[in-house]
Amino acid sequence: MKAVIQRVKSAQVCVSGRVTGKIGKGLLVLVGVGKGDGESDLSFLTSKIPELRIFEDASGKFNLSLKEIGGEMLIVSQFTLYGDCRKGRRPSFTEAEESTLAKHLYEQFISKLRGQGIPVQTGEFQAKMEVHLINDGPVTLLLDSR
Repeated sequence: MKAVIQRVKSAQVCVSGRVTGKIGKGLLVLVGVGKGDGESDLSFLTSKIPELRIFEDASGKFNLSLKEIGGEMLIVSQFTLYGDCRKGRRPSFTEAEESTLAKHLYEQFISKLRGQGIPVQTGEFQAKMEVHLINDGPVTLLLDSR
């Protein structure tokens, strides 16, 4: 599994003009599921992301996690994280998991984070979405479970 994590002051996602998820201070997480991803990949990301110390303390140092600041999380599925652009000009998505399995892991990802007491909002799986955000920093990290 891959995740792009952005520290935000606020973010929201819309589908067909309707807001499906909206957060204040926290993390926008774009998540993609790759072929062969499973429980260990899921566990890696759901334990790592909420504990990343990427929020500033009173001294301005990256010392606080999402949990410590009481932040929120907006999760958006994004199979294009598995786009391969090495050949030609059109990305290949052959490394992305097929939609039924990917949706199952995406839903488990959300459930595990909510189970940790994190306020989670989401986009819609396989929908065309508009994501609006105000970056904080900007701080953007890439995580790959493999």
